[in-house]
Amino acid sequence: MLTGNYAAAFGAKLSRAEVVPVYPITPQTHIMEKMTEFISKGELDAEFIPVESEHSVMAAAIAAQATGARTFTASSSQGILYMHENLFVASGMRLPIVMVMANRAVAAPVTIYPDQLDSLAQRDTGWLQLYAENAQEIIDLIIQAYRIAEDERVLLPVAVCFEGLIISHFLEPVEVPSQKEVDHFLPPYEAKHVILHPDRPMHVGIAANDVYYTEYRYQQEEAMEKAKEVIQEVDKAFLDQFGRGYGGLVQTFMLEDARVALMTMGSISGTARQVVRDLRRQGIKIGLIRLRSFRPFPTKQLQRIAGQLDLIAVLDRNVSIGLGGIVYSELATALYPLEKRPLLVNYILGLGGRDITVENVTEIASNAINLSGIGEVKKPVRWIGVRGL
Repeated sequence: MLTGNYAAAFGAKLSRAEVVPVYPITPQTHIMEKMTEFISKGELDAEFIPVESEHSVMAAAIAAQATGARTFTASSSQGILYMHENLFVASGMRLPIVMVMANRAVAAPVTIYPDQLDSLAQRDTGWLQLYAENAQEIIDLIIQAYRIAEDERVLLPVAVCFEGLIISHFLEPVEVPSQKEVDHFLPPYEAKHVILHPDRPMHVGIAANDVYYTEYRYQQEEAMEKAKEVIQEVDKAFLDQFGRGYGGLVQTFMLEDARVALMTMGSISGTARQVVRDLRRQGIKIGLIRLRSFRPFPTKQLQRIAGQLDLIAVLDRNVSIGLGGIVYSELATALYPLEKRPLLVNYILGLGGRDITVENVTEIASNAINLSGIGEVKKPVRWIGVRGL
């Protein structure tokens, strides 16, 4: 029985992280407490670096990874926002750091409860963002993340994201792989472009003028596109070895003959899956699309899925103020080129940790089914459970 936080720590331990810089912030602090325990007991041979701020955490992670050391860290909420500047640096230097983003809603107002805006606010930094549904997926995904990040086709940092408290603090049964199994799946990191090495001096963080800057960004974009294939390959390899697979970029449920689908990301997926199962028993043709990879965004896969559907109801545990839900907006962009597109409806819910119940999702599903019969959506963005509405 492990919490999501402890599952993350076990994932990093089994991945043989070598440098662990940290600054504590709720709800990820237990991850780093467990890492210190592993190191102090001699169960993990790693350098633990306590620093004075989250900005310095990422600076230390950049420096460590640049010497060829496999690096791991974690943060949440305001801490992730404080790192923002250095997240661009890690990606721009093509450093395969793995970091947990234990989601917590950002201030103001202050709260310790989750939504997904802290990680999604980093969507343009050049980091891969992979979202876990439960503690088992967390441990598996961190092991996968190192293999994805370190692939020569990618060489970009990876954020493994999951909701704080809802996943981070609750116990779940978790199958922990053996070290031997993980070593077979994830060999030691051998950097082929080590930056900080006395025998191979290189410039670090140099200025690039207009002659070269665009090419740097284009190479990052190419790597992010190639990461789609790598994510699929790594998930398949994990399934073959450990017997657990998650569908790669997108996981679907009961979608084969569905006309309406719920689209989710993170812990809400389990609730939505139960609702879909219940409605299927009533003969209603509804399915589930669970987005696992937000960056890279799986445009082609979602276009193929959308071709059979009349309507997709996007459940966003986030909001871009002035636009609507972030996943909804990205999906609308991805599906725009299709000649035949499903209707899209956006439901914003669960902000600041507000509970998302089976009843909530059932009501959303019923509303979506009714809208699919009408054939038009006059109010595409809808807020769920707002007092006074």
